[in-house]
Amino acid sequence: MHAFMRQISVTYRCAMLYREKELADTGLAGCQTPYLVALYRMPGISQEELARYLNVNKSSVARQLANLEKKGYVRREASPEDRRVLLVYPSQRAMDIHDRLFEVLFGWSDYLTADFSDEEKQQLLCMMRRVADRAEAYVKGGSCACAPSDDT
Repeated sequence: MHAFMRQISVTYRCAMLYREKELADTGLAGCQTPYLVALYRMPGISQEELARYLNVNKSSVARQLANLEKKGYVRREASPEDRRVLLVYPSQRAMDIHDRLFEVLFGWSDYLTADFSDEEKQQLLCMMRRVADRAEAYVKGGSCACAPSDDT
C-alpha cells in the first residue's frame, strides 16, 4: 500500500500548491484553508476542538491561527465560561472571501475528476470516505495490527 499512500501524499501536496497559487492575492497559505472552512462551519469553536476536528496537533493550530490572526482572517476570544479556553471566529475579511475560497476548493476537485464518470466520482468519494473514517478511528484511539506489505 506504499504506492497508495504516495498517491495521496502527492495529491495533497499539489492541492496545497494549487490553493496557494489561486489565492496568492489573499496572502493565505494552502495549508490554512482547512482552518477557514472549519471556522465557517463552526464559528466559536475552541482551539482544542479545532485541533481534534482537523486531526492536527494543538501547537500547529495555535501557530496557524496566530498567522491567520495577523493576516486579519480570524479573531480569538477567551471563553466566558473558562478564560483559559480560546474561541475562534472567522473575521469579516474571512467572510468576504468565503465564496471565492469554496470556488477554489471545488475547482480543484472538478479538475481532478474531470475525466471521471458520475459513477466513478461517487465510487471514489465513497472509498476515500471509508479510508478517512478508518484513519480517524485509529487517531481517536484505535490500534493498527498491520503487517508490512510488499507494495512499494
